[in-house]
Amino acid sequence: MSEPSTDDPASGAYDISTVELDDDRYEVKQSAIRNKYVVRDSAGDVVLRGKQKMFKMKEEFPFVTGDGEDAFSVKAGGIMDVAGNYTITDAGTGEEVVVLDEDFSLFVENWTVRDPETGDALATIQSKSKPLSALRHLVSVANLIPNKYEIFDAAGDHVGDIEGQFSLRDAYTVSIDDASDIPKEAVIASACILDALENQ
Repeated sequence: MSEPSTDDPASGAYDISTVELDDDRYEVKQSAIRNKYVVRDSAGDVVLRGKQKMFKMKEEFPFVTGDGEDAFSVKAGGIMDVAGNYTITDAGTGEEVVVLDEDFSLFVENWTVRDPETGDALATIQSKSKPLSALRHLVSVANLIPNKYEIFDAAGDHVGDIEGQFSLRDAYTVSIDDASDIPKEAVIASACILDALENQ
């Protein structure tokens, strides 16, 4: 893994070499095929496409750039993980960028973005509505109600949001404050796969 910048500890160390996710707003939309996603920037350009590999012993979600080049992959740490570690690996370098870890709970959807070597928390993604999270786990039709998440940095400060939209297919807007010091690419990549992981 590359060394962090001395000016900003989040800069450089968690970059994904194959893509530049430097916008502050992205639209994530599920296609007609379940667990297949398209990510567009604020200008409407496709920056990522991803889909779950079927019939794999370990869950795997490879992503490609808007040009179809390999970008990164997300792979479960254990066989058929229900709650656990998902590693984001840079397709260009083969290096692990971050680990996405679900805080195990039947009723609350909380995720932590961690350094793959130290395990230190870099950011957290938390559901805004605990009652809705519980309902989504208990009643399948509740998945039609869009969920909303907040993104916090390592100090617990609010730095962004993931807003679900009413749609026949899952759709989210991911926004991150310009002034935040979180590793933006890694957090956006994590947010992009959140829906697929939540619907396992």
